[in-house]
Amino acid sequence: MSRILLVDDDIDVLTINRRYLQRNGYEVITATTAKEGIDLLKHKEVDCIVLDVMLPDLNGFDASVQINSITNAPFIFLTGKNNETDKLHGLELGANDYIVKPYSLKELSARIKVQLRLRHSQETPANILSYPPLSLNTTLQKAYYYEEEISLSKREYELLFLLVSNINQIVTFEHIGDSMWGVYNESDRRTIMVTASRLRKKLEQHLELESRIETIWSKGYKYTYQMR
Repeated sequence: MSRILLVDDDIDVLTINRRYLQRNGYEVITATTAKEGIDLLKHKEVDCIVLDVMLPDLNGFDASVQINSITNAPFIFLTGKNNETDKLHGLELGANDYIVKPYSLKELSARIKVQLRLRHSQETPANILSYPPLSLNTTLQKAYYYEEEISLSKREYELLFLLVSNINQIVTFEHIGDSMWGVYNESDRRTIMVTASRLRKKLEQHLELESRIETIWSKGYKYTYQMR
C-alpha cells in the first residue's frame, strides 16, 4: 500500500482528500503545518507528498527545500495561485507536479498515480538506459555523459527519461503532459517548452549530445540516436 503525506492547513480540504484517497487504497498521513509535515518525513517513509503552498508557518516553496534534503519522494504543489511565474518557480524547486485549486478529487488521484508509477519504474535495480555517450541510471534518477554526471532538475530528468524511453520517436506534448501530470492541459505546453529548452542547453554543453533533442513543430520532441 502506497503511503501519501498531505500537508494543508485547511482541515476540511485535508479531511476530504484523505477520505477519498483512503477509499482508493492509499495509506494517508496528514499535517497542517510545514514543520509538522517535515517532522513526519524524518520518521516515516512516504511514496508521494501533496503540499499546499500557503501554509501558516512556512510557505510550501521554502518547505520544499527542506523536504528535498530528507526524501526523494515525488511531491505535488497544491495551490490557489494560477500564474505561470509561480508554477515555473515551483517546478524549478523540484516539484513533480502543480495542481491549481479548484480541482477534482479524480484529478488529484490521477496525478498521484502518475507520480507513483514513475517512481516505481525508476526504482528498478540496475535499470540503465544506455545510448552512448548518454546513459540514464533510473535507480538514482541521474543522467551521465560517459562517466560525468549531467546536473538536471527533477523535471528535466523526467522529460529526458521519457524521450530516451521512446528513442527516435516523436513524443507529443499530450503524451508528455499525460505521463508527467496524469492529465494534459493546453496550458502545460509552455511549461514543457521551457523545460525542454533548459534540458537542451544542458545537453549541448557536451559535444556529442548537441542537437539530440529535435523539436517537431506543433507536435512535441524527439531524441535522435543513430544505432551503431
